[in-house]
This record gives sequence, structure tokens and C-alpha cells, in this order.
Amino acid sequence: MKGAKSVTPKERVLAALAHREPDRVPWGEHSIDYNVYEDILGRPTLVQAKFRETLAWWEGRRDEIVECIKRDRLELIRALEMDIVFVSRVPPKGYKPEPLEKLDDETYRDKAGNLYRVSATTHDLMMFKNVQPPAQPPKIEDLERELEKARTEPLGQPDPSEWEVVRHAVREMGKTHFIMAFSPDLSFTSFGHTDEERFMNLALYPRESALLTQIAGTRMVRALDHYRDLGIDGIMPPGDLGSSTGMLASPRWYREHIWPWHKAYCEKAHAMGLKVLKHCCGNINDVVEDFVTAGYDAYEGIQHSGGMDLRDLKRRVGDRLTLWGGIWHEHIILGTPADIRRDAAYAFTHAAPGGGFIMGSSHSLAVDAKRENILEMKRLRDTWGIYPIDPGRFV
Repeated sequence: MKGAKSVTPKERVLAALAHREPDRVPWGEHSIDYNVYEDILGRPTLVQAKFRETLAWWEGRRDEIVECIKRDRLELIRALEMDIVFVSRVPPKGYKPEPLEKLDDETYRDKAGNLYRVSATTHDLMMFKNVQPPAQPPKIEDLERELEKARTEPLGQPDPSEWEVVRHAVREMGKTHFIMAFSPDLSFTSFGHTDEERFMNLALYPRESALLTQIAGTRMVRALDHYRDLGIDGIMPPGDLGSSTGMLASPRWYREHIWPWHKAYCEKAHAMGLKVLKHCCGNINDVVEDFVTAGYDAYEGIQHSGGMDLRDLKRRVGDRLTLWGGIWHEHIILGTPADIRRDAAYAFTHAAPGGGFIMGSSHSLAVDAKRENILEMKRLRDTWGIYPIDPGRFV
């Protein structure tokens, strides 16, 4: 419309979070792997470059990696006309971790003797053989002392260089875009060397796990003070609670031991003027209403293939919790533009009306994401995602 006020990406996201309809559906992602940067920008990058990035850290190329993030993350978001800029703390200047022992081109060993291999699927260096004996449970009296320290010890300050990417994004795009920083989170807290061991110990040692949760929750809430005065708009705590088939542990345990900390976290963040956009993978149908009462502004990582249906979620919580997702992660990697169109039609029909919806992958733009499918996401957001939503445009 001639003379109509243009809407900035930041305003678009804030409208969605307020459950109002902006000019069009906002788009954002919480994670984008290196291949997407290279496909869209047409040049190599070290941003989320998996094992190549790991090697660069080992080689002491910290400043080069950080400059890549500052340049390529912002250029990609501008190129795709996304509305959310996701950022995080980075290691301080001078950071150079000790490399693992190389056994062959794909296999490495740490000092404990555990073996790692470069994944053919994700391209990450991942442990495939743990050789350590089972972890022994911590002593209750030691945990109680640690809890008191967590409550009373002075909060250490990060090195200023750790905020280099965050401050750059705020300076370059903060006036126009919604700046979202990753922040600490709390999920199912236990002890052990592997996920399997940690979840077994959660069941075998509930008292110890409860104290470990209190320690982690106390530190998490206190650590929010680091995010004051950064100029960001929101934070994303990224702790997962679900798998593709259900909760990783008991919903009752979540409500009794974790939810109170999530609520305290949201209350403090809101008092600081920050929105809280929760990333959470998996089937969390059992606790999604608890996300509302905890105070989260948005829920991202909505895994439709794991039983999280946008139409059902819109009915259950969509008037109080902004839903962020809609395009199947699996279809972006393995599907075609026709699959992306079907996903967008479903999401825009059932989740977008009335606001409270942000388009994104059901997980991320990951390794092997197809360029044509990402560009189709953009096209559909730009054409089908105009408010008021009109399914007659879905052609």
C-alpha cells in the first residue's frame, strides 16, 4: 500500500511474539551449518564448519573463525532476508585448545583413551568408544558445599572478547533485526561419561541428581547477569528435553526439579527486558503447557516427525506461546521443493493466523540441506506468508 510504513525485521518478530499479525511471517533459524553459507554466499567458510572448524581451533586460528562468524553470519541473514540474528559467546582471544591425538585421518584419541571419529553424517568429531570406568556418584556433603558456593561466590566475569560476535551483531544489525543470543539452560542433570550413563544415574541416584540440578539451576539464573546491557532483544536457552518418541526422562521429574528453575529464569530475563525463546528438540507433548506457565515467549525446534503437530499446538498453547518452525528438517535435507510447499501450506494454514508464529526448520539448516529447498522456503515466506494469510495463494 502506497505510503504504508515499512516494517523492520525486529518489529516483525516482536509482533509475532505479542501474538499480533505483522506484514508477513517472520523467518529465523537457531543454527545454520557451513554448507548453507557456502551454497548461498558462494565462498568457503569456517562458520559451523564441523571438523574443519575443530582443526582451526586446534591450530590457534581463533580470530579467523570469529571474523568468519561476524562477516558470514550477517551476510547470510541479509541474503535470505531473515528476521532473527542468532549469536553466542565465543572463546576469548588467545584460545587454543590442545588437539587430540591423531590415529588416522578420521580417528582421534583423548588423554583418557576414548576414541573419536569424524561422522559421515554430521561431519563432527564424535566419541564412538568410551573406555573410562563408570563414574562414581558424588558425595552428598560435597554437593551441598558446592550448592552453597553456587549461591554465594562472586559471579565471575567473562573476558570482554567473548562478546565480540554479540556486540558486532548489535552494532551492525541491532536497529533493524531481532538479536537473539544463546544463553545457559537446564535440562536433565546427572553425572557420567556418556548420555546413557547419565540417564541411568538420574534414575539410580535421584538425591544426587536433584542436588546437581539445584547447583546448575542456581548458576544458570545468576549467569543471566552477564546478558545485561548487551543490547540484545532475546535469549535462547537450548537444552533438549525430548527424543523422537517422548521425553528423555520423567515429566514429573521435570516439573518437580527443572521447571521451577525455568520459571525463575524467565522471570529474571523478562525483568531485564529480554524475550526468552526456548529451543527444545523431540516429543515434549507431556510438558508443553509447562513451557507456558514457565513464561517462555516462544518454542523452537518443533519436531513434527517426532509427534509435535503445529495444528494441535496452536489449539493447545498457540494463544500464549509463539510457535517457531513448520518446515521439516528432514525435507530440507532429503526432500524437494514440493515437500517444502506442503510443509509451508500446513504451517501457514494452521499456525500463522492471528500471529504467534515464526517460520523455520523443525530443527536447523544442517549439513546436506539443499540450496533449492532453502530458497523455496524464502519464496514461500515472501509470497504465501503475507498477512492476512490467504490459502488461495498456496499455488
